[in-house]
Formats: sequence, C-alpha cells, structure tokens
Amino acid sequence: MRMVAEEMRMDTKPLRLSYYGQCYRYEEFKTGRYREFFQYGVELIGASGPLAEAEVLALAVNMLHATGLEGWEIRIGHVGVLKDALTGLGLSSEVDVSTGEPPIASAMRLLDKGDDDGLAELFTTHGLDASNAEPLRALASLDGGMETLGPARELLSSMDGVSLEALDELETTLTALAALAPAPPAMAVDLTVARGLDYYTGMVFEVKVEELGGEGQVLGGGSYKLLHLFGLPDLDPCCGFGLGFDRVLLALEAQAAASGREEAVPGEADGRPYIAIAPNKADHMPLLPLVASLREAGARVELLLSKKNYGRIIKWTEGIGASHLLVVKPEDVENGVARLINFKTGDRSDVELNATSVMDAL
Repeated sequence: MRMVAEEMRMDTKPLRLSYYGQCYRYEEFKTGRYREFFQYGVELIGASGPLAEAEVLALAVNMLHATGLEGWEIRIGHVGVLKDALTGLGLSSEVDVSTGEPPIASAMRLLDKGDDDGLAELFTTHGLDASNAEPLRALASLDGGMETLGPARELLSSMDGVSLEALDELETTLTALAALAPAPPAMAVDLTVARGLDYYTGMVFEVKVEELGGEGQVLGGGSYKLLHLFGLPDLDPCCGFGLGFDRVLLALEAQAAASGREEAVPGEADGRPYIAIAPNKADHMPLLPLVASLREAGARVELLLSKKNYGRIIKWTEGIGASHLLVVKPEDVENGVARLINFKTGDRSDVELNATSVMDAL
C-alpha cells in the first residue's frame, strides 16, 4: 500500500505551485523599488522543454491581460542560444583565473554592452578567429518577434560547430504560446539574453511597462536550476516567474491617470451609492433601522460612530470617499427629515428619513 501511495504521488508531476507574499530587499528605496514589496509567484516543477515553458508563459500573459494593464511588452529568449553558439566556437565555461569569470560569461557580458572590440579581443586571447564576433553581433542586433528566428537560424548556421537545438526549442515554445494565450500587446525575441547564466537553463522572459521608466519590469522568469547555488541537490527541472504586485498596481494607476479613468483596476470602483450618515448631536439608535434599510436596498452605508462637529463631519466624509452625506440633527429625528449632500455636485436636498426617500434622491 505504501509503495502504491508513493507511486501515486510521483504520478502527480509536474507540480504546479503558486504563492503570494511579502519579500524584502536591502537597498535604498525609490518608487517602484521598495524595501518591502509583494510578489506573486508561479512554479512548474518536474517537467522541462518547450511545452512546459509555454504553459508558464501562457499563464503570465493571461494574468497580465486579466489585470487590464495596457501597452506592456514581453521579451522572450533562451540562454541556450547564445551559450551553445559560444560553446560551439570553442569558448570554455570554466572560470578563467585571470578574469575571475568563465570566457562564455565574459563574451555574453561584452555582447550585452555592445563592446565589439572587447569581444574580438576576447576571441583572439582564447585562440579563436576574431571574425566570429560579427555574426554574434548581427544576432544581437535582430529586432522583432518570431520573424527574427529565420535570420537567426542563418547566422548560427554560418558558424561551424554551433548547435541549433536551443533555437528550435524556442521556436516550439513560441508556437505553443500562440495557441495557449491571447497575443500580448507587444512581443520581442531576445536571442542574446545575458542574465542569469548560472541560474537559468532554458527559456527566459520578462515583461516591461513604459510608464514605470527604469523600474518598468513587472514580471520575469524562465527555466532554471537553483538549489545547487545553496550547496543542495537540484530538484527536477523547474520553470516559473515572479510578478511584482506593487509595480503592476503602480503601472495601472499611471495608465488610469493618463487616460482619465477613475478605476485603476477593472472592477475597483463600486457602482453602488456610498452614503455617509452622520448624527450631529443626535442619538444614533433611531438611525439604525435606516442604516439597515439602505444597506438592504443596495447602498454602501457608513455610520459615523463618534461625535464630531460639522467641520470634522465634512472632512470625515471626504476622507472615506463617500459620494453622499446625510447629516442628522436631533430636531431632524423628531421631524423625520434631514439634509442630504451630494459630494460630487455639491447639491443639497431635504429627504425623509426612510430608505425609499433617500435612494430616490441619489
């Protein structure tokens, strides 16, 4: 029985996990880069390859569509494309004692910086033809989506000993993504991505939003192996991403402000009337049935529980964002009529202290 249970647990792979919580970083604070921030994460553990990567990418794309975020760009690459090219040319992945980093990492860094002379010098130092830098620079200069894969294939094929396996995997991933998720607002293929050489193992991607400037990346991830960095055995292949909750909200707020929308997040604005009821030296108890009736009629109602003068009542109403204020004095309770103020228009009207009269006056 125990063996059957173990086998059943193994059959549940790949694991699809998600989390949300607080994260911390030790650095100077600035807008979009807080010391305490909130992250939503997704991990697919126990499967690798283009289909697993496409599943993770599709979830990221669908999540961002669901937020209502506009104009974002997703950049997708594969660390294997450049790594395989450099390995095929003869660069080592072992640390060079003179530079403190593997020659492959040095080449990737120089390509990322656009340092053509430095790249040619690196090749010469390691006994390679400096002209190999030219097709790599052309590869780094490709700009576009899936249409860049054809020219990339030609460039990689022109270099002796370079494998096209990673490029084939990326093409399959992008094809599967197109079938699984709606098209993103903009998509770019980055074939010379240099980040995370020791962390990421396959497809990598990031999402940027123009409105956030230098802190515009709101989501990023890819296929990776992590635990070996902590001296632990690696898990099965993993693919996942982290979404910066704070940055997505900041981007939504910026886009809402630019377009004059009241809602930053779809569905954020509650369409129900929001009524503040403030007894002004009046007893609360006679107003409780009115509060209950208005709530039952579909209104949002907030009853002022403390005693404030008229000026503070106005500030309190503005502070909670109520659309209307019903001020009730002791004589209003006796007469059954009170003053209703519309905070959007400034209009004032006298209403009977019953739900029907108040709702009709909104």
